[in-house]
Amino acid sequence: MDDIHARLLELGLAIPGVLLPRDLAALSSWAVIACDQFTQDRRYWERVQGAVGDHASTLHLIYPEVFLRAGAADTAGVIGAEERIAAIHRAMTLYLEGDVFAPPFSGCVYLERDTPHHRRRRGLVIAVDLDRYDWGDRARTLIRATEGTLPERLPARMDIRRNAPLESPHILLLVDDEQDILLGDPPGLPAAAEPAYRGNLMLGSGSVAGWRLDREHQWALIAGRLETLRRRSRGDFLYAVGDGNHSLAAAKGVWEEYKAAHAGERGLAGNPRRFALVEIENLHDPAISFEPIHRIVFNTNMDALLGALAPLPGFRAFSPEQGPEQLRRLVEDPNAPHARLGLVSGSRCLVLETGVSGLVTVALQPLLDRFAAGEGLSIDYIHGGEELFRLAGTRAPGENAPGNDAIGNGAVGILLPPVRKEDLFETVARSGPLPRKSFSMGESVEKRFYLECRALGVCRASRVEPL
Repeated sequence: MDDIHARLLELGLAIPGVLLPRDLAALSSWAVIACDQFTQDRRYWERVQGAVGDHASTLHLIYPEVFLRAGAADTAGVIGAEERIAAIHRAMTLYLEGDVFAPPFSGCVYLERDTPHHRRRRGLVIAVDLDRYDWGDRARTLIRATEGTLPERLPARMDIRRNAPLESPHILLLVDDEQDILLGDPPGLPAAAEPAYRGNLMLGSGSVAGWRLDREHQWALIAGRLETLRRRSRGDFLYAVGDGNHSLAAAKGVWEEYKAAHAGERGLAGNPRRFALVEIENLHDPAISFEPIHRIVFNTNMDALLGALAPLPGFRAFSPEQGPEQLRRLVEDPNAPHARLGLVSGSRCLVLETGVSGLVTVALQPLLDRFAAGEGLSIDYIHGGEELFRLAGTRAPGENAPGNDAIGNGAVGILLPPVRKEDLFETVARSGPLPRKSFSMGESVEKRFYLECRALGVCRASRVEPL
């Protein structure tokens, strides 16, 4: 047993103590989408509240970012960040001390997720060692960020993590597993094995099923497969953060604080705060698509933004004759020799031709940051073209009526072209993290749902055991 834990630890992993809700029949109200989705759509989160009702739910354990904005109204009224975080901690304690969770088990979870867009996306829920992770630009660790991390986005997440008695992940790590070694054959899982949970996810987000991997031979298979992948990795770069980097960075920050405050204490090496619960997926899984994360700039106009983007190489702007339909076809054309952008605001739309090869955010983001800082404007990051068109007040392709101008005048949306996922590991290994919000793993409804939990409040012995 100790040999398996040592092998996993060398791979940056540990076996967690997994908590699942006792009432698995209520999965559709328990599991809630990642907190950083639908950041401009309070109505979505109000629908979540309606779907949850009086049931126990991970909704009470998270801070949806739509309410993290200054002055935002929570579904329960206007409350400040401190009050919301205190309520999260109370809910966690209540759930741990009450009858919400079944007894924990030491093990991993193999899961399969069906979404409205893809079937059978496979993953492995396990704990990762935060000492093997670094989000910095020059990171050479086993676990690395794929996108830029904004330090100003960490304090609220760290405040939640710092005193949290449990965690539930929306963090997704990717492995570069073109031959499907890790999850192509579920590790040690008999074909007839019944899942620990199976059910639909709320608001039309598909379904999920998870199987317990709680036997030593299953962990040994996982270790052996990852050891094979590690031997093939680029400079000992085994895991890339696909989603939830700011949450993982917050967990890292809290662990570094804790280490410094408890240096030399017995049991520190095995403290649960050293680890974070994540889901590992295969970059090459056919059910994983990379989608661009579009931009929307508030309190500006099309002409001002055009001026800010004029330094893009090969810059040329024109109005598509067929409106938004043609704009979207041109921007999303996989055979375009260079990256194109689409600008939309109300009834106006423009296609921007550029000479950019590769990921367009590398050239785009610095111009946007400079523009927003100089003018005192704000930028948000939008998952899904339809949502971008709605927020910009533009008729989406295929609609017969104008879009719902939820923001009003002064919002200009920037539609980004597709992203090639196959280049991710090589690009990050060579150049470090990409600009923030460069890609999204699928559409908003495909994001990870909070489901499995892990207790953080019990300190283990110094020998690393199942956490």
